[in-house]
Amino acid sequence: MASEKYKQWSVVASSTTAFTVCFMVWMMFAVIGIPIKQSLGLNETEFGILVAMPVLTGSLIRLPLGMWTDRFGGRLVFFVLMLSTVIPIWMISWATEFWQFLVTGLFVGVTGGSFTVGIAYCARWFPRSRQGFAMGIFGAGNTGAAITKLVAPTIVVAYGWERVPQVYAILMLVTTLLFWMFTFTDQDHTAGAAKVTIKEQLAALKDPAVWRYSQYYSIVFGGFVALSLWMTKYYISEYGFDIRLAALLAAGFSVPGGLLRAVGGWFSDKYGAHSVTWWVLWVSLVCLFFLSYPQSDFTIHTVSGPKTFHVGLNPTVFTILMFTMGISFAIGKASVFKYISDDYPHNIGVVSGVVGLAGGMGGFILPILFGALVDLTGLRSSAFMLMFGIVWVSLMWMYFTEVRPMSAAQNSKEPLAAPMNLN
Repeated sequence: MASEKYKQWSVVASSTTAFTVCFMVWMMFAVIGIPIKQSLGLNETEFGILVAMPVLTGSLIRLPLGMWTDRFGGRLVFFVLMLSTVIPIWMISWATEFWQFLVTGLFVGVTGGSFTVGIAYCARWFPRSRQGFAMGIFGAGNTGAAITKLVAPTIVVAYGWERVPQVYAILMLVTTLLFWMFTFTDQDHTAGAAKVTIKEQLAALKDPAVWRYSQYYSIVFGGFVALSLWMTKYYISEYGFDIRLAALLAAGFSVPGGLLRAVGGWFSDKYGAHSVTWWVLWVSLVCLFFLSYPQSDFTIHTVSGPKTFHVGLNPTVFTILMFTMGISFAIGKASVFKYISDDYPHNIGVVSGVVGLAGGMGGFILPILFGALVDLTGLRSSAFMLMFGIVWVSLMWMYFTEVRPMSAAQNSKEPLAAPMNLN
């Protein structure tokens, strides 16, 4: 009989692998959407809708998946979820019109809901003091976005974009079967239909802290998803790279966004979710400030004649900033869920579903807004301008709801200074 420790790490390893494959599928349109855009003649807004459509379903389904995970257990829900996507993934290769891609994208988007299931499933196998690290390891499955950027372009160039969903469908089926073989069920981790009602689970929506955590997550996860979907095309449009080089450089943002999530979990366990999230938002704000500046030429009239200067980020500096922000987002994704495991230890599934829904909706709305802003302003860097504004608002919200109250509480506990003796 398997030991408890073996079960813990087998569950984490299998769930992380499954989540990686799910994320590969979820981010598939970031690569295959580029040749589809060219063949269908889509504008920037339509391209944003195309790549964001799977994110919509993956976002909306997170809350019910979190509730089902609390009631029926993560293993069963995760297995059924993955199995239900195999046929829709394959059907993408048959699509020829824009609406067909949107419809199949909606069904495939269910894979994005796997995060809510897996995060609660893994967390319940560990004591509270180690949940941040365990959830961080599972969250490393976000590297599926980077794997897609490394694998899918090669398949597209060699065999055409239609082959990508076919390969991914087979991979999903194999992963689903292996997940069931190497994971376990613990009845103590499920609430059961008789113990927790839907009304009681939805009561979490009344908690202001849940909405605050949702806002944070809409940046660190929603922003991660949106930029992961957008960056390959951004490199092609801004710097004129081919799809393979563009996807490779875009992976520089996605890789740390997944792999370092476990580090974020460790930091959150050691230093607290609040401190880590605060610094994550500040680092992101600084990066976005520089990323927001568009490529510009300006002329100065000097005594010796006009002189023209160019100001803008070259590909190297741009990639370094994106890499730095990817690290920041990775740590932030873990720190936000540390908040949840600390504050809602018995309701992780539904609360993570609410927060995950907000994060996913950020990943859905932002690419559409990115495209609309480009069509409206003609500035590709307008995507980063939008992100800068969102992060700034979140920092102010965090300051007034967490930083100032904590500072006031600490000051009230300090003893009053002894009066000065003037004699």
